[in-house]
Amino acid sequence: MFFKSKLYTHPEFILGLRDVAPQSPGIAAWGLMTGVAMVKSGMGVLASLAMTLLVFAGSSQLAAIPLIVAGAPAWVILATGFCVNLRFVVFSLHLRPHLIHLPRWERMTHGYLTTDISYVLFTRRFHQPGDTPEQRRAQEAYLAGNNCLNWGSWMVASLLGITLANFIPPAWGLGFAGILCLLGIQCSLASSRMRLVASAVAGLAAVLAYTLPLKLNIVVAIAAAVLLCLGLERFKPASEKGSQP
Repeated sequence: MFFKSKLYTHPEFILGLRDVAPQSPGIAAWGLMTGVAMVKSGMGVLASLAMTLLVFAGSSQLAAIPLIVAGAPAWVILATGFCVNLRFVVFSLHLRPHLIHLPRWERMTHGYLTTDISYVLFTRRFHQPGDTPEQRRAQEAYLAGNNCLNWGSWMVASLLGITLANFIPPAWGLGFAGILCLLGIQCSLASSRMRLVASAVAGLAAVLAYTLPLKLNIVVAIAAAVLLCLGLERFKPASEKGSQP
């Protein structure tokens, strides 16, 4: 995609790379930790490689790994992955006006590559879809630059973690670096009262339901936040319902 349309030659592509660069060390640390966790859990190298290349969703992978190892039913694993990644439905709806002019295969490629941090950076820079072909191309180039470095940082580190899993000690605390990266993304997304409420409710529900088996507290946390926000949405004034959630 990047080479066929020569997006890498556009100045916005370089700017996209530059903007995501400060987050790359945290993304890489998280990817490295995820690669180690997959192998340490007993998944096997081939299965870990397949999950890394096909799934490309760190939070969903980390949620699914203990369920797979514990022999949880397939529906529990799928439901957990679906709930953890449910936010990407909202991301897709928000990005649709910016990318709807592209062929389907290019939209699907962007859907695979776009993550939380690239979504945050893109929506901060571009508040409205481009009106002209050049504006739309600039937006696509910026998103492609974000995704290129983000994907590369994750994949290289995750594959390295799979390869060196038996030589990387848990004492390195790589998981904490990944948590810090996620917290930074969450703080960037918590830009409205509704989002702050959703974060607080999800966190409280996750703690209260921590004793549930198979990490089902994650599903409970997401469901509680979504249901509460849907309920609060009904009481918002009509003038606010068209604004960003």
